Amino acid sequence: MKRPAAGLGFERFSGLYLWALFIVIFTLWQPDLFATGATVHSVAADRAIGALLALGIVVPLICGVYDLAIGATANLSTIIAVLLLNRGWNLVAAAVFAIVVGTTIGAVNGFIVVRLKVNSFITTLGMASILAAVQIIVTGNLQPRPATNTAWDAFTQTTVFGFQIVVIYMLVIAAVLWWALGHTPAGRYLYAIGSSPDAARLSGVRVDFYTWTSLIASGTIAGIAGVLYASLSGPSLSYGSGLLLPAFAAVFLGSTQITPGRFNIWGTVLAIYVLATGVKGLQLVTDVQWLDPMFSGVALIAAVAVAIGRQRSGDERKRKRLVGTESTPPAQRAGEDADTHSTAGT
Repeated sequence: MKRPAAGLGFERFSGLYLWALFIVIFTLWQPDLFATGATVHSVAADRAIGALLALGIVVPLICGVYDLAIGATANLSTIIAVLLLNRGWNLVAAAVFAIVVGTTIGAVNGFIVVRLKVNSFITTLGMASILAAVQIIVTGNLQPRPATNTAWDAFTQTTVFGFQIVVIYMLVIAAVLWWALGHTPAGRYLYAIGSSPDAARLSGVRVDFYTWTSLIASGTIAGIAGVLYASLSGPSLSYGSGLLLPAFAAVFLGSTQITPGRFNIWGTVLAIYVLATGVKGLQLVTDVQWLDPMFSGVALIAAVAVAIGRQRSGDERKRKRLVGTESTPPAQRAGEDADTHSTAGT
């Protein structure tokens, strides 16, 4: 049987074609507002932090672990970075400390999931609530004043070819994760764990270690996202929870792109900006504010439905092949095997 060509097929790149369709429609509909460099640059920068959180979600999700605390982790890192800067800390020291806080939270999540055997969904959901309480304790439920530091603002707001440099940071992190997950043994181990933890363990993979590491990586990326958000937009007490659903929607929608059926980096980035383009275009046309959560919710449900449908069709094909093999008479199967061996011999 011939394998389908691995080109720009609709099954792998439907999101790319949808993105192109959005661009054409809204360019014709609102050429003076949509088809401008300012719109392109603003969409790219506005979604960079959400894209980072989505990338952070991908890593543990590959091995079957959820991190529902990633938004709260980023939010707390933002607040800590701003508070330290306001107290006179050096820019680098404040940023590193805030990122280490995110890493520590990821390590604690990993300890609870791996050592205490608590389901990751419950663990990280509870951790998100704990971090919200910690944030209130630290701030007194009052938003800190923004850090007044020129270098701090330039950290994310410097432009490169018209794009704010935070977009470049996001793409660099995406490239590193793509390489690590697709071209290193650690990445292959994570996918093996996600496919079957028991089979991976029997094959010698240190399942607990890599599961723990994936949550540490997620927390670290959340810490980086929090620091970048603080520089880009200033302190906020509630942005993290608002980015959680769009991030998960992008991850699951991304799993239907480029490498269908697998959580992957570039599919996630593509999904982020497909959704962002659709939302931005409709906002310019209708001027309503509920489109972003509506798009994210619909995308999440649709992506999961597509993934489940593909899994069921794959299982059905396997079942039919198995039934066909079992229904073949033993003598016929023996003859087919003999023919195969003789053909191989010639």
